[in-house]
Amino acid sequence: MEPVEGARTFLTTGNAYDLFMGRYSRLLAAEFADSVGVSAPMMAIDVGCGPGALTSALVDRLGSGSVFAVDPSPPFVAECRARHPGVDVRIGRAEEIPFADASFDVAMAQLVLHFVSDPTAATKEMRRVLKPGGRVGACVWDFAQEMEMLRLFWDSALAVDPDAPDEGRTLRFGGVGEIAELLTAAGFVDVVDTTLTVCSSYEAFDELWDGFLGGIGPAGSFCLSLSPDQRGAVRAEMFRRLGSPWAPSR
Repeated sequence: MEPVEGARTFLTTGNAYDLFMGRYSRLLAAEFADSVGVSAPMMAIDVGCGPGALTSALVDRLGSGSVFAVDPSPPFVAECRARHPGVDVRIGRAEEIPFADASFDVAMAQLVLHFVSDPTAATKEMRRVLKPGGRVGACVWDFAQEMEMLRLFWDSALAVDPDAPDEGRTLRFGGVGEIAELLTAAGFVDVVDTTLTVCSSYEAFDELWDGFLGGIGPAGSFCLSLSPDQRGAVRAEMFRRLGSPWAPSR
């Protein structure tokens, strides 16, 4: 199975990811770990770890020797290893987790399910590596409504190109109950569906805009695919929709 197109856009540096999405995912990781009830002496795996936002939150709670991680992006795996000495970080896909059956007390997938080629296989794999009575947690952004940074970009892009591949229309699992249904179908019980909210801030408009120029995820990939004139038009539309809060520096 090949990774979905959006997943290919994460073959990048951890620093580029941090400037774009890491500012949100680090905050989300703490909320997410709390919601799943992660605490010592659990053994945990971060499925689709990226450069390690959730991995870090798990290490804070459990210690590096009790945390494991997997991601299909070699640059992200290298970054996660460098940032978290002592954590066993391996290259691998959510659909084929490279760890033995019944290895972990908790398996978590943060901002991952909408980018895997086979979500059903991924959830079954997470169940496979859990010990009896173990816990699973999965979360994604609400692209259609509440992920304001991406919503702003896609609304601006649609104003320039009505065929822009808006993540709110093209990716699954952002709606209420969708992840719960997936987990229930995989055999999990006592599934709870909830909402987590985090926010970030920017010093200036260019800090926001430059995140998209890193080519991260579907939004960044689409941004870089545009002609200079189209990209400039999307930038101008975003600036307008924000009420022109800062004078652009270029």
